[in-house]
Amino acid sequence: MATITVYPEYGYCVLVVVASVFLLMWKSVKVGQARKKYKIPYPTMYSPDNKQFNCIQRAHQNTLEQYPMTIALMLLGGLECPRACALGGVVWLVGRFVYAQGYYTGDPDKRLRGSFAYFGLLVFLVASAKLGLRLSNLI
Repeated sequence: MATITVYPEYGYCVLVVVASVFLLMWKSVKVGQARKKYKIPYPTMYSPDNKQFNCIQRAHQNTLEQYPMTIALMLLGGLECPRACALGGVVWLVGRFVYAQGYYTGDPDKRLRGSFAYFGLLVFLVASAKLGLRLSNLI
């Protein structure tokens, strides 16, 4: 029978999740500031004529779209490889910050500077797959 051991290092994964909440809050504040600056009222999600606002909103929205999958995979993979997933989480956080900073310039192509965040996601995916295989007695 396969078992799950929660190593003390798993706490680092939990701390990365806490840090990710601060990243989301920062992006949310940036959207709120842009709404005020560009006079985009709620519940308007995107402006038909303000590219700068749309870039700020899109940086936040894209992170929210990826967030459930990212956090689930990090927490699952962290049970198998806590140090690697915590480090992958830091890479993901920094990548999403750089992604936002690039997008905030108003030039959507500059968001690609944060593409290295996907290396963190890849670590989570591999570690989660390893956990699943081990628990299924396939490895």
